[in-house]
Amino acid sequence: MDFIFTRPDSKAAAAALEVCHEYAEPWLLNHSLRAYSLAAAHAAVVDIAHDGELLYVAALLHDLALTPPFDSHTLPFEEAGAHVAWVFAAGAGWGRVRRDRLAEVIVRHMRADVPADEDPESHLLQVAVGADVSGRGLDRFAERVKDDVVTRYPRLGFVDAFLDRAEAQAERKPRCAAAELMRDGWAERVAGNPLDAPGR
Repeated sequence: MDFIFTRPDSKAAAAALEVCHEYAEPWLLNHSLRAYSLAAAHAAVVDIAHDGELLYVAALLHDLALTPPFDSHTLPFEEAGAHVAWVFAAGAGWGRVRRDRLAEVIVRHMRADVPADEDPESHLLQVAVGADVSGRGLDRFAERVKDDVVTRYPRLGFVDAFLDRAEAQAERKPRCAAAELMRDGWAERVAGNPLDAPGR
């Protein structure tokens, strides 16, 4: 199933990877690559038709607003990240409708669950990010897929680094989605993600 790790063959996809390499710390870069890989794997297994380039770029850029250069002290990180992605997509030559879709997918990854038939890219990113961050829905994935994803893109201290950023978001923006999740025990779920189990 190596095809699940293949980057879409487009200039925008290559540029998104370059941007993520430049601005995301290794633990965050690998999270973004795991998110795309899990999203693509899930789409293949349950046969969800989707725009592969849009999904890839959204997965690579979805958490850039957790990095110091793009962190907003007023906007929730997913909304700030959507703005960053919109500007990126404009530079990549995407039309306004496609730029808006990219921003929408990134915002929706932190919102209520989206059905696949309503918005396949947002649904796939939600499934993948939920599995990689807190272990939500990991049973949707075969053990081989989980092992391959973590082997190719190691966790690299993801839990501590991510929770540090999430806690900072919650403290500064108490009405944001991250703050609501933290109040609902998100930190414990992230720390208990089976992807971080010893010997995995």
